[in-house]
Amino acid sequence: MTTERTMPAEAVRTAIEAGQERLRALLPALTDDGVREPSELPGWSRAHVLSHIEGVGLALARQARYGLRGELIEPYDGGRPARDAAIEAGAVRGAAALGDAVRAALAEASAAWAAVGPGDWSRPVRHRNGDLRSALLAWWRELEIHTADAGIGHGPRDWPQELCHHLLDHMAPRVPAELHLVVTATDGTLSRQYGSGDAPTVTVSGPLTDLAAWLSGRRPHEPLDCRRSGADTPLPELLGWP
Repeated sequence: MTTERTMPAEAVRTAIEAGQERLRALLPALTDDGVREPSELPGWSRAHVLSHIEGVGLALARQARYGLRGELIEPYDGGRPARDAAIEAGAVRGAAALGDAVRAALAEASAAWAAVGPGDWSRPVRHRNGDLRSALLAWWRELEIHTADAGIGHGPRDWPQELCHHLLDHMAPRVPAELHLVVTATDGTLSRQYGSGDAPTVTVSGPLTDLAAWLSGRRPHEPLDCRRSGADTPLPELLGWP
């Protein structure tokens, strides 16, 4: 498997602020009917996705607040059941209330992460038994991927190049160990290899954003080219979310 490349935390924080600003700019166009429409996630409306962005933004901001105090706390009080219940409860709100809630969560996220200093990123947090830097990266992924899932105007094809590179690394555990996967971006020189070189080789090529979308379990904007022994073959089945 590939190993995740290092991106400076300050650069990640800057990228997150840009992503938050993009989401804020999309919120005024929401309508009550529009938030009831299906999102890109099966079984979830746009309101469910927006409610989740609100919740996960606050949950990871809480990791930053408590991590700076040297305290470990779960991202959600009540764990996964409470998280799921909050998403369902929040999804019944109208567009205006949802927009206000997401804006408030983004404001708290900005404030919480702005308080983290250069020497604080290795402080431990409860989220996945990681540190503040890993929690910051989790917020970046959640923000960008779920903004795309909401289907409100910013999709995977709009993802920044730096995020795509991060996803190609972070999603490496989704590639089955018995597969040698080579992915190549047709719009640049990027090429990554996953798995054992002794395993059967499958090559997948396409635009960088589409490769990142597929590895993240999202629908590519354009079909990807997949070959095995030079012949067309269906895209391999990937494992669960890492």
